[in-house]
Parts: sequence; structure tokens; C-alpha cells
Amino acid sequence: MNRRVVVPYPPQRIVSLVPSQTELLFDLGLGERVVGVTKFCIHPQEARQQAQVIGGTKNFHFDKIAALKPDLIIGNKEENYQEGIEQLAAEYPVWMSDIFTLGDSLRMMRQVGLITGTQARAERLASEIANSLLALPSAAEPLTAAYFIWRKPYMAAAAGTFIDDMLPRAGFRNVFGALGRYPEISAEQLAAAAPQVILLSSEPYPFQDKHVAEFQAICPSAQVLVVDGELFSWYGSRLRHTAAYFQQLQSEVA
Repeated sequence: MNRRVVVPYPPQRIVSLVPSQTELLFDLGLGERVVGVTKFCIHPQEARQQAQVIGGTKNFHFDKIAALKPDLIIGNKEENYQEGIEQLAAEYPVWMSDIFTLGDSLRMMRQVGLITGTQARAERLASEIANSLLALPSAAEPLTAAYFIWRKPYMAAAAGTFIDDMLPRAGFRNVFGALGRYPEISAEQLAAAAPQVILLSSEPYPFQDKHVAEFQAICPSAQVLVVDGELFSWYGSRLRHTAAYFQQLQSEVA
């Protein structure tokens, strides 16, 4: 973010504005120091019970944050909103991540470890994730796929997203990889792209089995699957479970 952030070391009162980074903080053994989280911080289960919920990722309750007297706030450029972050940064140390690739996520984990005094634990975690994903077999001929994150309008994950970086690791080639970020996709565009596999993410739109027929009607020859969006898009410690999930997914598709 090209900003210098001065943080008391080690920070004792942390507010996390991003679900995947909240889970990371707990997995680094920092749960007792996390005093504020968002309503979307569902992992681990105790996060919203023992910490104050300070709103959503794009609508902060500034009065609740002020009452917590944080000495470190952790956010993300895509998941949070600029106006809110700037308002917080005027008063508190706000450290931001900006993540597009697996490499970015591993670097974020190591940096959070450095900032919070949990370097060794963060290094072990990052290495475990990197090794598990590197060990995945490469598909000789990746299946063409479209990954949908929204309905009405249909929106897909395309170039420049963390999901797009993860798809090849799962054995897929993104048919919308030439488009930018999260484009709206018409039924006609989807039919013309003719992916072999259509992946419907469980988040942010909660796709379910009942939506499969809707996409099957557009692409009758495609295999349509509802997939765990957290294991494709959460770029924190949840990635520990991603390699095993991708192997399971490859078996389903095969």
C-alpha cells in the first residue's frame, strides 16, 4: 500500500476486518489478543463469541472500534472499503494486505507473523500450505471451467483474482481468464464459452444444488458442481485444507 505503519510490538489488541485473516490470527495462537472481528468472521466458531463484532467488511462501526482501543487493525484492499480504512488509519495503525496469488497469501502470512511476534509459527504454516499445493499433480490437459460467484446477474471470477490463480492448481483452465476481475456474464456468453465444467461457489452468493439445473440448461454438456468457496478464495490458514479438497474435486470431475 506504500504506507509506513508503526505498530507497538507485539500488538496486544488486534481488530481484524477480514474473515480469512481472522482465522489466521487464531491459528497463529493470537486468539486472546483479537478484540474485534466482522460479522462474517465465522472461523473459528469462537471468534465472534469472544471478540466484539464491529460491523461488516464494508461497513465498520467506528464507535465500537474506538471502544476497543486497538493497537493494530488488519484489513485487505479488496475486501474492505477505502473510505472506512482511511478513517481508521487516521487514528490507528492499520496494516493492509493486497492479494492476487498464492505467493501473495504466503507472504501475507509471514508478514503477519513478523508483526505479531509469531514468526516461527507463521513460517511453519506457510511452508505446510506451499508444500501441499506444490505436491498436487499437474493436469496434462486441464479441463476448461467457469467459476461463478454471483447470480442475478451472473458474475464469474476472471483474471487478476485469487480464485483465478487457484483454478489451475485444481486442474482447471478458466474460460473467462482473458476478462478482468469479476465480469458479468450473460447466458449467451456462457453458452459460447462452452466450459467442460461449471463451478458454482458457495460464497459470496450461496449457490446450492437447486441452482445446478439452471446452468445445466445453458450448457447441457457441462458438468455443473457446487464447490466450497472458502477453499478457493480464503487466502489465510484455511488453505491448509485446500490441496486435499482439490484432489477430492478432481476425483469427482474425473
